[in-house]
Amino acid sequence: MFSVASSDGTTISYDLVGSGPAIVFVAGAFNLRDTFTPLAAELQTDHTAVTYDRRARGMSGDTAPYGIEREVEDLQALIEEAGGAASVFGYSSGAILALKAAADGLPVDRLYLYEPPFHFDEGRPAPAADLPARLQGLIDAGDPAAAVATFQIEGVGLPEEVVNGIRRSPMWPQLEAMAQSVVYDAIISTDLQLPTPAMTAVQVPTLVLRGDPTWPFLATAADGIARQLPNVTQRVLAVEASHGIDPVGTASAIRSFEQQVTQAVS
Repeated sequence: MFSVASSDGTTISYDLVGSGPAIVFVAGAFNLRDTFTPLAAELQTDHTAVTYDRRARGMSGDTAPYGIEREVEDLQALIEEAGGAASVFGYSSGAILALKAAADGLPVDRLYLYEPPFHFDEGRPAPAADLPARLQGLIDAGDPAAAVATFQIEGVGLPEEVVNGIRRSPMWPQLEAMAQSVVYDAIISTDLQLPTPAMTAVQVPTLVLRGDPTWPFLATAADGIARQLPNVTQRVLAVEASHGIDPVGTASAIRSFEQQVTQAVS
């Protein structure tokens, strides 16, 4: 395990495996860096894979006040650690963050956006604008469990009975420990429900990925962002569970896309 100080002094903890062109992996809500351990293992023979705990979760620190730009700065610090430029793979809300970072001018070689939850599905209610504030209020009142459950229901869209089942599972204490971070994911998913003009103008070669099966609104989101980006390829990968990542298939898609980009510029 390694660590780097972000611009505001927050310690960001990360792992690094392999050698070759660097890819930094940005996790989504309720995910730690170990989400990407199997995928990093598949890529390490010819890539440097950097996996990290986003701020307010895992072994990373946190510094108030929060802003999406703070997480962009975290990613910038990791790219600098990786040699000054890198590809970026974002998963779920991490994919929104990855695209925002590229739009903000970070030195990103290639973008991999896996099921970014943009709100293109007009038939699905958008997260309420006050969701982040209500989640923070629950945490400040000493009820992180309620914050986690509220985000799962209102932010993710899980049925209440499913959330009640998760509360009885062994994973619940780990989710509670990440309660502060879900406030940040709620800010990302409300402030960036749709990509900004700067985000849709990103010229970085981009591979939009989604699994099959996945939740219908995520399929709509992946299709929607793929239509808006100017330099994009889209792939659908077979997965075992909705919103899951198959490490073997995803590693193969990454390598194929790299070859495609290389051939296009040669």
